[in-house]
Amino acid sequence: MGATVADTIPIRSETIIPSAPTSAPDPLVVDAARLAPLLTVSVRTVRTWDAGGKLPSPVRIGGRVVWRMDEIRAWLAAGAPDRLTWDACKAVSRK
Repeated sequence: MGATVADTIPIRSETIIPSAPTSAPDPLVVDAARLAPLLTVSVRTVRTWDAGGKLPSPVRIGGRVVWRMDEIRAWLAAGAPDRLTWDACKAVSRK
């Protein structure tokens, strides 16, 4: 007599391995176009805030104006103070 369906072990031709999520690493710096959605404002608002000293100082790389993501995260965690207050906070924490 032959084997019934319940008696056989299903055999797969290939092993299924769950794939790891393929997400890009967080960027180290962002320009105004990428910073705006993170702050839920427009690019124009980012530029206005930068000109008014409401954001941390940007870094200039070549011709690009960018912000360091680690500084943006720390600035937000500190309550998003104005640039002068933020620079003073950074100076105190360095000592």
